[in-house]
Amino acid sequence: MASFLRVRAEARRLSYRIIHSAQANLHKQGYELKCCGLLLASGKPLPDLLQILASHALIHAADRELFREALLHASKHCGIESFTAKESELLERAVNALHLQPSELRRHLTNLGHPWSQDEKFAALVAWLSLL
Repeated sequence: MASFLRVRAEARRLSYRIIHSAQANLHKQGYELKCCGLLLASGKPLPDLLQILASHALIHAADRELFREALLHASKHCGIESFTAKESELLERAVNALHLQPSELRRHLTNLGHPWSQDEKFAALVAWLSLL
């Protein structure tokens, strides 16, 4: 448990350093970083540590959760509002928030860029929603 706490503290420290640096650089250019948008996993909550350690896939899922938490923690400590959305709920939230029909939203996402992956398009959509 002590090693997990050290890893979490280091992830938070690094996240804070990166976000604070980006915030300072943007401020020098006349911009203010106000919001952090983060796409969350839609899966089930993680099991206990022994089950995680027994599964390569769960280890990676736990890593992702660790860094999501670190980014949210760092954003809060930098005074930045956070916007989060679960991947499974993202399109419905976007349709409602942007007052678009599902087909319109899909068209906008398709036109975002090629060869953007779905992950990149969803990240852009989270960023778009965080501006509202």
